[in-house]
Amino acid sequence: MGWGVGRGEWETLCCTSLYNFPFLYSDHIYEALLNTSVDIDALEPDSVLNEVLIKDIIQKSGMKHKWAKLKEDKIKENKDAVKRPPADPATLTPRPPVVTILGHVDHGKTTLLDTLRKTQVAAMEAGGITQHIGAFLVHLPSGEKITFLDTPGHAAFSAMRARGTHVTDIVILVVAAEDGVMKQTVESIQHAKNARVPIIVAINKCDKPEANPDRVKKELLAHNVVCEEYGGDVQAVHVSALKGDNLMALAEATVALAEVLELKADSTGPVEGTIIESSTDKGKGPVTTAIIQRGKSWAKVRMMFDENGKAMEVAPPSMPVEIVGWKEVPSAGEEILEVESEQRAREVVEWRTYAEQQEKAKKDLEVIEAKQKEHRDAYKKDREGMENMSWKQRRAAVYKSKKHLLAIRPKEKGESDKNVLHIIIKGDVDGSVEAILNILDTYDADEECELDVVHCGIGDISENDINLAETFKGVVYGFNVNANKPIQQLAAKKGIKLKMHKIIYRLVEDLQAELSSTLPRSLEEHVLGTAVVLAIFDVTVGKSTVPVAGCRVQKGQLDKKMKFKLIRNQEVIWTGYLSSMKHHKDDVPVVKTGMDCGLSLDKNIAFQVGDEIVCFNEKEVEQTISWDPGF
Repeated sequence: MGWGVGRGEWETLCCTSLYNFPFLYSDHIYEALLNTSVDIDALEPDSVLNEVLIKDIIQKSGMKHKWAKLKEDKIKENKDAVKRPPADPATLTPRPPVVTILGHVDHGKTTLLDTLRKTQVAAMEAGGITQHIGAFLVHLPSGEKITFLDTPGHAAFSAMRARGTHVTDIVILVVAAEDGVMKQTVESIQHAKNARVPIIVAINKCDKPEANPDRVKKELLAHNVVCEEYGGDVQAVHVSALKGDNLMALAEATVALAEVLELKADSTGPVEGTIIESSTDKGKGPVTTAIIQRGKSWAKVRMMFDENGKAMEVAPPSMPVEIVGWKEVPSAGEEILEVESEQRAREVVEWRTYAEQQEKAKKDLEVIEAKQKEHRDAYKKDREGMENMSWKQRRAAVYKSKKHLLAIRPKEKGESDKNVLHIIIKGDVDGSVEAILNILDTYDADEECELDVVHCGIGDISENDINLAETFKGVVYGFNVNANKPIQQLAAKKGIKLKMHKIIYRLVEDLQAELSSTLPRSLEEHVLGTAVVLAIFDVTVGKSTVPVAGCRVQKGQLDKKMKFKLIRNQEVIWTGYLSSMKHHKDDVPVVKTGMDCGLSLDKNIAFQVGDEIVCFNEKEVEQTISWDPGF
């Protein structure tokens, strides 16, 4: 008999032994079988129970039973679409190279590409930093074409740069001549090497007085990037992206390397491509930017556009194209495969959905089995040494060992000692959300405040996002998206924080501040003055004898209203307030440096010559979360 538990209901599948009651201890089953015809003393863990006894146990456990038949899922035939076999080399035709621009933030990647294609993308980007991948086709005066992927150079977008190198033929590594090799420069080199893509170095900003191209080339040697001047095979071109100096030499170097690589593709048959970016457009719906790698893209899509928004009819290999007409927003990095009909496309989608469900069910089963094993092991451990006891003796022994737990009152549902910040993230495109999540993967301050991403997605802030934030008492973060006036009013009414940003590191700084605000304030001590005990006196006050310390102020001043502490041998032995402070015979509120005074404490403590008395005040200060996202 297998068992599944619902809300107050057991589902009984077939006959069982006592071993297979995963949610009931065997002692509970013995107890439920009292006053029945069963000889309890004769039962063993592998004894088989019949249907009547099973119903009786369930009823006495305060539950309902429901009979169900085991269903065997039929194994479905694999209906997935796959890439075509490699084409006949004789049918291949030359194609433009796909080039990825990589490098450190602000080293001039977008400016370089802008100058090549005569547009001003950099001026449109928030903070002058590219936020997500753009794909562009550049026509050179020689008639050659180059497709560029402009990947973000910021540390936050390492994953997006890595994805870009999976579809590229050549990497142009941009390094600023005055800065040299930086952290993201090294990451970019690693991405290119992992993808086995050749590199051309563009040493940018060579027009600046502090430019030092030779230093850049020497620093690159440490990362196994050997330029031609040092006996290697990596071309290095000195350029100024801002002034347009020597950019044609860079383009010619790219074309020359592409000729050596003999880049060709099959422009016939069904399309194969890779999604570079995906988003939701208000007018167009789900939209993707893709690179066509094989065939020609004309499949059943509503519209196709080039990088300038011009409608297209045909997109050959290496062509970047914006595709409109998706049913849902696909993830960046996924493959595009053309099939013969819409019915076949549905068939592929159904198969992939089924395969994902099967994989999820498999993983869920592994988790369930691990939990059951943990449960069984704990059960056996609790009953070690009870093998020769009767079930009544075992029950008494278990009750005795667990008795202290009965006095512990469980917390109310939802109550927790943990400090948690729940957040909802909405971004303009799939890649932006992916980059933000990659930053959050570095979060390592759970002991201070647990960070819980309740939901993430693409598109503008919606009513559902606000309602979700209200449920979890969370904060909504929007990156390059909008929240219309009704949504803002709803958020204000429900007391939900809306944090809207257009620059990635500003969003992260805001999140750091929000996390810090959840931390309890700490008390910070500010020393106002110190004094040393030079002599000890006893003074009679009424019927009591009060110890008095004769002191001299060494530094600062002593203020009677403030707190004091007594330090002996570098150990604090008292903290509190003074009961009196006198200069000569007069009560005084303040004693300054160099002055002598007599001090008595609010607690009867014996002084010793040489003790240090410190006057201080306490101020509440905000704590800062220890998480360092890396920039």
